[in-house]
Amino acid sequence: MTGKDIPEDYLDGYARLLGEVAATGRRLTREELQERRALGEQAAEAGVRMRPLITAHLAATRAHWPTGPTMRSGVAVDRVLAAVEQAVDAVAEGYERAQRIAVRQEEAARREFIDDLLHGRSDLGRLSARAERFGLRFSTAHAVAVAEGTIGYEEGDSVPRQVEQALIARFGDRSTLLTTKDGRMVCVAPGDQHDVLNYFAKQAYAATGGSRVGIGRPRPGVGGVTHSYEEALNTLDLATRLAFDGPVLRAADLLVFPVLSRDRQAMADLVHHTLGPLEQARGGAVPLLDTLSAYFDSGCVAAEAARRLSLSVRALTYRLARIHRLTGADPSDPVQRYTLQTAVIGARLLDWPARATAP
Repeated sequence: MTGKDIPEDYLDGYARLLGEVAATGRRLTREELQERRALGEQAAEAGVRMRPLITAHLAATRAHWPTGPTMRSGVAVDRVLAAVEQAVDAVAEGYERAQRIAVRQEEAARREFIDDLLHGRSDLGRLSARAERFGLRFSTAHAVAVAEGTIGYEEGDSVPRQVEQALIARFGDRSTLLTTKDGRMVCVAPGDQHDVLNYFAKQAYAATGGSRVGIGRPRPGVGGVTHSYEEALNTLDLATRLAFDGPVLRAADLLVFPVLSRDRQAMADLVHHTLGPLEQARGGAVPLLDTLSAYFDSGCVAAEAARRLSLSVRALTYRLARIHRLTGADPSDPVQRYTLQTAVIGARLLDWPARATAP
């Protein structure tokens, strides 16, 4: 839309103002300035761009420039130009105010949609209809990745903006949604576009100086986003409790752990009866539990486990023998090792022995 295409309604009364200012030398009144602001707001709400709107006012100034004896002095010209400046500034102020309100409303609508989407708090049909407005189409499955840094992030912070710009530069618009929730960065992408979530994880890690990313499994439909988001959060929680080192953790690779923790009482019984005797050791259960953890994490290689614990191989071997004597289970025996390793995982999940388990 050019300045010539601007409807006359947005220039209503402008020529009259110029004539009155030229004749009297007065400045625009508060009411007149408010009228200009209101016209600017109306133009913004109607989708008129600011540049053509300003161009139309300048063209109208040229077309309706006052003539006659009063305009022969430089003072009169200055007064008219001052009135033009006042009027255009008021129009621009109203326009910008309407834009700010629209942006805030859009941000509020987006935030409400994101909250409803991630927590499944709205009717699925309505959510699906609203999703297209924000670039998501639920005809395919979607997966969610969640990045958790050392500090919390809000929408609009420099780090989330940096990650979003990198994604857009690499992939353009691929029906993805990048946002923040509870201080974490969240990326929702079609489930078959693994490269998007992988790149998000890489960029989040680089931008935060070492964040950890959990990725949920692809799930169909609107409700699938909620399930994938919860999986990603649970994956991050598991990584913390089990002391996983990897920067990217996928729910699909950790399915055994939710299975193990599903029956909490059974797991507590296993931990208590298998590892409980370790509390009789001098120094308590923790050193021996750490020994088992290092031994299993190193693939049951004694030399590697000793290195991780800053022990000699002989000292590590003595500890393993002590565990065997106390528990009756031999860490080197394949069958008994499985029971011990499962109990060690349970101890991590239950934060044992810091939190006692019921016998």
